Amino acid sequence: MAACGRVELLALLLLLLLLSAALCSRSVQAFKSPANGAPPLQNLQLRVAGLSNAQASQSRRSGGWKLAEEAACREDLTRLCPKHTWNNNLAVLECLQDRKEETEIATDCNHLLWNYKLNLTTDSKFESVAVEVCKSTITEIKECAEEERGKGYLVSCLVDHRGNITEYQCHQYITKMTSIIFSDYRLICGFMDKCVEDINTLRCGSINTGEKDLHSQGEVIACLERALVREAEQQDHAHTIQEECKKAIMRVAELSADDFHLDRYLYFSCRDDRERFCENTQVGEGRVYKCLFNHKFEEAMSEKCRDALTTRQKLIAQDYKVSYSLTKACKADLRKYRCNLDTNMPRVREARLSYLLLCLESAVHRGRTVSGDCQGEMLDYRRMLMEDYSLSPEIVLHCRGEIDAHCSGLHRKGRTLHCLMRVSRGDKGTMDTLCQNALQALVQSADPGADYRIDRALNEACESVIQTACKHIRNGDPMILSCLMEHLYTEKMVEDCEHRLLELQYFISRDWKLDPLLYRKCQSDAARLCHTHSWNETNELMPHGAVFSCLYRHAYRTEEQGRRLSRDCKVEVQRILHQRALDVKLDPELQKRCMTDLGKWCSEKTETGQELECLQDHLEDLVTDCRDVVGNLTELESEDIQIEALLIRACEALIQSHCHEFADNQIDSGDLMECLVQNKHQKEMNDKCSVGVTHFQLVQMKDFRFSYKFKMACKDDVLKLCPNIKKKVDVVICLSTTVRNDTLQDVKEQRVSLKCRKQLRVEELEMSEDIRLEPELYDSCKHDIKRLCPAVDFGNAQMIECLKENKKQLSQLCHQKIFRLQEIEMMDPELDYQLMRVCKQMIKRFCSEADAKNMLNCLKQNKNNEMMDPKCKQMITKRQITQNTDYRLNPVLRKACKADIPKFCQDILRKASDDSELEGQVISCLKLKYADQRLSSDCEDQIRVILQESALDYRLDPQLQLHCSEEITRLCAEEAAAQEQTGQVEECLKGNLLKLKHEACKKEVLNMLKESKADIFVDPVLHTACALDLKHHCAAIPPGRGRPLFYSLYTLAIPLEHINDHVSVCPSFSICQVTRTADGFVDLAARVLQSPSKNYILLMIALAVCMLFLIGLLCGRITKRVTRELKDR
Repeated sequence: MAACGRVELLALLLLLLLLSAALCSRSVQAFKSPANGAPPLQNLQLRVAGLSNAQASQSRRSGGWKLAEEAACREDLTRLCPKHTWNNNLAVLECLQDRKEETEIATDCNHLLWNYKLNLTTDSKFESVAVEVCKSTITEIKECAEEERGKGYLVSCLVDHRGNITEYQCHQYITKMTSIIFSDYRLICGFMDKCVEDINTLRCGSINTGEKDLHSQGEVIACLERALVREAEQQDHAHTIQEECKKAIMRVAELSADDFHLDRYLYFSCRDDRERFCENTQVGEGRVYKCLFNHKFEEAMSEKCRDALTTRQKLIAQDYKVSYSLTKACKADLRKYRCNLDTNMPRVREARLSYLLLCLESAVHRGRTVSGDCQGEMLDYRRMLMEDYSLSPEIVLHCRGEIDAHCSGLHRKGRTLHCLMRVSRGDKGTMDTLCQNALQALVQSADPGADYRIDRALNEACESVIQTACKHIRNGDPMILSCLMEHLYTEKMVEDCEHRLLELQYFISRDWKLDPLLYRKCQSDAARLCHTHSWNETNELMPHGAVFSCLYRHAYRTEEQGRRLSRDCKVEVQRILHQRALDVKLDPELQKRCMTDLGKWCSEKTETGQELECLQDHLEDLVTDCRDVVGNLTELESEDIQIEALLIRACEALIQSHCHEFADNQIDSGDLMECLVQNKHQKEMNDKCSVGVTHFQLVQMKDFRFSYKFKMACKDDVLKLCPNIKKKVDVVICLSTTVRNDTLQDVKEQRVSLKCRKQLRVEELEMSEDIRLEPELYDSCKHDIKRLCPAVDFGNAQMIECLKENKKQLSQLCHQKIFRLQEIEMMDPELDYQLMRVCKQMIKRFCSEADAKNMLNCLKQNKNNEMMDPKCKQMITKRQITQNTDYRLNPVLRKACKADIPKFCQDILRKASDDSELEGQVISCLKLKYADQRLSSDCEDQIRVILQESALDYRLDPQLQLHCSEEITRLCAEEAAAQEQTGQVEECLKGNLLKLKHEACKKEVLNMLKESKADIFVDPVLHTACALDLKHHCAAIPPGRGRPLFYSLYTLAIPLEHINDHVSVCPSFSICQVTRTADGFVDLAARVLQSPSKNYILLMIALAVCMLFLIGLLCGRITKRVTRELKDR
């Protein structure tokens, strides 16, 4: 009770002091004149204090003068205010001034209220009462104790710190006085002095009382606030507000930050909206403001309230102290991290919300502790900045043209900002540099990379994706954005989320610090290797966009190359590279340097990942800067193909089945790509993966550095043996030629290192799989491919095989290239991709221990084995046919007959071309010499093998096929159509010898007969028919030169009846013709002339005749010696 009495006594004293107050400044007196219709102060004091003695006495007895007793306001008071408030003047005042806007009060009452408040706020005792009531509070609050007295600053300071006031009487006093002061701008002491000129110039209102009602007075301050905001958003200012007035406006906004009632214009504009959205929100500490901010873009929010809230937010963006909750929550952190002590910046910049956010975000990113309340407030205001572009004056100023042209009507929920981001990406037009910089600055201030919820447009667009693909990640975690990027262009991604995500990532990718995961793991590496500064500082020598380039250059360095990134940082750098590979616009350096080339070469490549592929395809055509960037990126991809995220996704099934051990490695080193190439034709391979792998192989052909394993294995050899050569195919040819020459010359030490030779073999095998991997061959055969093989796939060497099969129809240049390719493949069958693929299992079964260069010979030897796969057998036959067209395609024959060929076939060699087949002419020549028994033993052995093979399959004899094609079709069509060739066609031709019309064909058939007579072993049909007789009678006779046949028939005198049984099954050779005796001299002469050894027989006959002649001469002189005497007769 005593306490209550002291409060009442103090309140009475306060009221008496206030009623006897004088004006606080001449400026206030200047605009209080009788002309305005208001009663002078003396009259009011008389009316209040000296009506009549009786009345005065009665008033004093009843506790003092009351507004409720004044006739001017009695009717309004009765109508608008509850009866329990009538005994309290301040309650009556609050009731009447907070009435609804459409409710009118009497003019006399309005003037009475005005003069009452003016007397309260302009008395010099006003401050004295504050000193008396808030004595201990002033002592505790140092800022208020130091304020200059007599200018009204003390009360303003107490209002500013009212949240820290613990004294009950002081808190009540300051709260009531604040509501009185802020009801009319003219009552704020000092405000009129500083802003009267700007008010008049901007026509924000009148300084005369009575011209506007009580509600309109708040519009004056609102008008000045809008002008202040507009000034920051316009380049050409129609009127610049004076600095003192600016400070006064911001000070008023700061003082009204606690209670939204104090912002009279906003209060009246949003009173209904407050009841609709924030009915249960408690007044004080800026809670109502925040509630209204959160509902700003609701459909039910009135436009007038939305505009007032936007103005308030813009003031907060200019000075964070306009937000009471933010200032209170972050006060200690601001002081702790010295966010207000940067002497290099003007004070205005330090007060900006963006500077405060950057400073505190820097502390968070550096791992420092920022209070949870402060971080919560920061999150709210970062979200606020991302929701409404107009809160950033730089964007309003510099992006006006882009907004009008592309983004009109998209103001709410951050859609305008994302529209501008899309324009910045180049998706909707071009953007001015200043606008681009303003957007980048806003994104840095809001830092949505740290928490996706800051970006409301992104949050709403990606909510479904997050709930399905990223539900395992904690809400608000920075990994959410990374998770969304990992699911970009997947089935789980929705189109709207995809657009919003790429628009935001476009800006995050241009400042490495905006990716909190990357910054956290790499800040020490960046400082050590790239000389970066703190989070919110810039370095002209190392701008934000260049830091990541610096990091990834060090990420793939070897230990020998020097300084490298830490393991954690490298993982993050790889993550960013994987994400950037999804869209070329996420790589700032690439987009900057390749802008011209993208427009020139890739304007039609709009699908995912196509732009980078297009640049790689046109690598030779790019300008130098762009070519360097694309080359470096491709080189990185060769080391870590997982950077190609789209390719890895497409090949996921293949990787899981065949390459999972490489995919799981932290360090790739090109192993994964090599595995994908080797398994390119497995059943798990799909079209997308195949196209991606092949494209990367094609790109690798452009520069040997693009094949990481090849580069690392052969870089020293390339520098030494193939300097100034960049194209991979040329490097491979250069090194392969060196290896081949060293091998042929049997040098003691190969010039190409062992590790390079091993990798060279891998590269050669890969190149043999697709004709496009050999650009010179592909360019030479492009037209032939379109003409002869339009529906054939490139992979699995199918296109090369098609060209080989149509070799006779190829253009001259393509024919030459194919011939050279076949020559290489025959020398090294392992490079024959189709042969190795089709016969893979047969090689394992029959030739597992055979040398790679003898692989084809091994397969030929096992060709007729019962276990041989039919497809492989067919492929071997194709290669045999190819070999027999030209001796140069048969390395074993070429080596065995290197002396015989120039000796016997010189005329053919003289007419031959280096790049075209001889159509079996040299081999036919050697066959004839074999029949004449004039070849060397090594060459004879090889020709015998060829004769044996061609006797079973006419296709292996190019000359026979060339000259007898019509005869075969006419006489032996059924035999030629047989799937398995066992000499049927040859026997058919021999049996129809007399029916042959073409002399060339008849000659070839006679040559076959001649060859068979020379050696029964070269005629498998005859040999099979006579096998038992040969075994029984000729087992001890070595093969060759017809010895088994003729010895069996002549020397051993095999009876005719012993072999007659075989005549019917030996149609290729009439044994009867051999065994019968000559009918006469003419028959004998004919048989001698037809003999394979006719030259030998004739020579022997000639020698015999000569011998007889010489013997006759000599013997005649001896036996018939005539004496000299007889001669002289």
